[in-house]
Amino acid sequence: MSMTLHVDIVSAEASLYSGVAEYVIAPAEMGEVGIYPRHTQMLTRLKPGSVRIKRPDVAEEELIYVSGGMLEVQPHVITILSDTAIRGHDLDEQKAIEARRRAEEAVKNRSSEMDYAKAQAELAEAIAQLAAINRLRGKH
Repeated sequence: MSMTLHVDIVSAEASLYSGVAEYVIAPAEMGEVGIYPRHTQMLTRLKPGSVRIKRPDVAEEELIYVSGGMLEVQPHVITILSDTAIRGHDLDEQKAIEARRRAEEAVKNRSSEMDYAKAQAELAEAIAQLAAINRLRGKH
């Protein structure tokens, strides 16, 4: 049996994943990180994107979209805390396309810096959700 680590992904609403994995790939703030068993300890912020989990004895990676959050790595345990986390197969493409359209419109028609920053954040989330949907479909 290969070496594994324990992974917990928790959102504000629920625990989305709790189980073993051979590795995890996460969208860290400074770039994508791959984490294998016995990885050095680490604490970093996440940006909106896809967390990919390779479970033992399952060919395909499991995909979970996170809106950002925190990633903590211990030698055999990974914990991801995110305000919003959605299983890949639960992502709604039409909803994400509409959210991107609204955010792009808000960026163009900003009335203040605060509105602009919020619109940019919403746009980044919508784009990350669409990228997760494409990755799930194998369109990378």
